[in-house]
Amino acid sequence: MATTGEDRVFTIPNLLSFVRLLLVPVFLWLVLGPEADELALVVLVVSGITDYLDGKLARSLGQTSKIGAILDPVADRLYILAVVVGLGLREIIPWWLAVALPLRDVFLFSLVPFLRTRGYSSLPVHFLGKAATAGLLYAFPLLLLGDGSGTVADLANVFGWAFAIWGVGLYWWGGVLYAFQVRKLLASTERVAG
Repeated sequence: MATTGEDRVFTIPNLLSFVRLLLVPVFLWLVLGPEADELALVVLVVSGITDYLDGKLARSLGQTSKIGAILDPVADRLYILAVVVGLGLREIIPWWLAVALPLRDVFLFSLVPFLRTRGYSSLPVHFLGKAATAGLLYAFPLLLLGDGSGTVADLANVFGWAFAIWGVGLYWWGGVLYAFQVRKLLASTERVAG
């Protein structure tokens, strides 16, 4: 049986997402173990580049796949979780921030059973969620860099917090919009027998 484009697993974009997933524990170890912040920053930069490239390459090479549609957001969420845990434990960010971001994902995950009653497993990604994730992916390296001393660290801290505040706001705003989408979907579609 031949696989269709949507069923392919071994694609360049999926490889990039997989590499990004493998680097999550490396990042945590660098931040919490030896506190090798420079190397941890490199891992975050590589993560950001591969996050951009996997989607771009999937579309331009015609290598979109079901597994890629799952891997990419999972990698994003795991990076955000790893970063907030790592930076929270290092006391670079306050615990309210370390709790607020995963709490939004728990909230959205709680909506999945309702979606399944209508035959859906998830909602499509929208621009607001992508903008929030981008803001957070800029914020965290800057906040890590801002943990040092000197002018560069001071500037990184200011810009990092600017991105973090906007990112958290957009992240939760996107979550609320998803909840409204689920409510609208539930009201406008019939329950799937199952």
